[in-house]
Amino acid sequence: MAASRSPMQIILGSSSAPRQQILAEMGYEFTIMAADIDEKGIRRENPEELVMTLAEAKADAIMSKLQHIDFQKDDEPTVLITADQVVVYEGIIREKPSNEEEARQFIKGYSVGHAVTVGSVFVTKFCSSKKKLGDFINDWDVVQIYFHAIPDEVIENLIEEGAVLKVAGGLLSEHPLMSPLIESLVGTADSVMGLPKALTERLIQEVL
Repeated sequence: MAASRSPMQIILGSSSAPRQQILAEMGYEFTIMAADIDEKGIRRENPEELVMTLAEAKADAIMSKLQHIDFQKDDEPTVLITADQVVVYEGIIREKPSNEEEARQFIKGYSVGHAVTVGSVFVTKFCSSKKKLGDFINDWDVVQIYFHAIPDEVIENLIEEGAVLKVAGGLLSEHPLMSPLIESLVGTADSVMGLPKALTERLIQEVL
C-alpha cells in the first residue's frame, strides 16, 4: 500500500479494468466515470500528440458531466485522471481494431517483431464546489515490446475471447496466452496496461 496521502477525492476517467487495477495497486481510492467521446473523431499524425489530445478531450467531457453532480466533501480537492494509449507498429498508429480480421492482422504483425505503446496521463485538480477546470498537468510514456513467434492458435483464442477488440492495437501483452511470448520489454508492464504508475504518481503530486 502507498504511504499517507493528502486528503483528496480521485475520479478515474476510464472504464478500463487494467487502469482501475493499477490505480488501486497504487493505494488510491477512487470513483469511476467514463468520458464516452468519439475517439476516432480526433486525429493527429504524431502518436504522442494524439494520446495527449485524447486524454485532454476525455477530461473536458467528464468535467462537463461533473457540472451536474454534487460532491460529499467540498473542502477537499478533487483530482481527475484520464489517460489514452495507442500502439505504433512500423511507424503506423494503431488504435482499437475495428473488427476481428483487423485484430488478427495486428497480432500476426507482432510475431517475431516488436510494437511500441505510447500512452498519456492527464491529471486535473479542481475545487469540488466550483466544478471548474483548474490546474492540470500531463505527460506521455513509451514502451517497446519484442515478441517471439505467436502461434495462430493463440491468435484465434485471443480473438474468440474478444478482449483484443477493446484495446489499442489488439495488444494484450499481460494476457496469459501472450505474456510467455514476450522476448523483452523496454519499459514497464503497467505502462503497457494503460496507466504507468511512476508517471501517474508524479503528475498527481505535482498538480497538488
